[in-house]
Amino acid sequence: MQKINSRNKPPLIPLNGPLRHTVDMILILVGSLITAMAFNSFFLPNQIASGGVSGLSVLAEAWFGAEPAFTQWALNVPLFVLGVLFLGKQYGMRSLLGSIVLPLFIFITRDGVVPTTNPLLASIYGGIGVGLGLGLVFRGRGSTGGLTILAQIIQKITGLSFSLSVVLLDGTVIVLAAFVLGMEQALYALIGLFVTGKVINALEVGFSYTKVAYIISNQNDELTQAILNDLDRGLTKLNGQGGYTGDDRTVLMVVVGQNEITRLKAIVRSVDPGAFVIITDAHEVLGEGFKRES
Repeated sequence: MQKINSRNKPPLIPLNGPLRHTVDMILILVGSLITAMAFNSFFLPNQIASGGVSGLSVLAEAWFGAEPAFTQWALNVPLFVLGVLFLGKQYGMRSLLGSIVLPLFIFITRDGVVPTTNPLLASIYGGIGVGLGLGLVFRGRGSTGGLTILAQIIQKITGLSFSLSVVLLDGTVIVLAAFVLGMEQALYALIGLFVTGKVINALEVGFSYTKVAYIISNQNDELTQAILNDLDRGLTKLNGQGGYTGDDRTVLMVVVGQNEITRLKAIVRSVDPGAFVIITDAHEVLGEGFKRES
């Protein structure tokens, strides 16, 4: 593979070092606070148990009258110990801060304002708030512990994928919510869980959709110069082989912004109208000319 016009720059914040660790800690603390406030403002007062240890704490509060923060501490501590035993000290230490401060913030903000008592609105707004908070925690390379640790232990022991393990655990919580709180509340919990996942994904991969174009042409040299000079984008030459003919072919891979797609297609048409072009989504691109990892 041959790369054209590559320029490397260091990240805004080094991946290791005191500044990176400080930023990570701030993100974990701020994210935990946002998660706690969303939980207390929307999920808890409307009895929406949208998975995880926080969902179990909602069920415990409805069933036994237990303080949610105490329930979460009671579950997080043994899960943290299991995480250290099965996953190693390095993972356990990354989960320790979130496992402690999230229930603490939930306890501190437990008397906050309740903006709505409509469970549908609460599931949506709560999902947005919790997703935003957890997304910041994950951006800080942290974790809030809980059933995420158990999911990774299940993955390690059984070989099930992490995502399937999370679905099984969260699904169990929602099934319990159906028995304890009713079918409607379980549906609202599903909505909240869905919104949370979408917001976390948006924070992880970004909101903009960049495009990747794969171009197969007999005019590779002319296309390369046109893309480099007229579009001002770098490209990568990939070695390919025709499936029918067996001939060696060069595939040009170009990453462009959404607003550059029309110009790229016009350039390709002007140089080689018979070129074969595939354009697909790239949800996040890190590097020169795009977003740099901070």
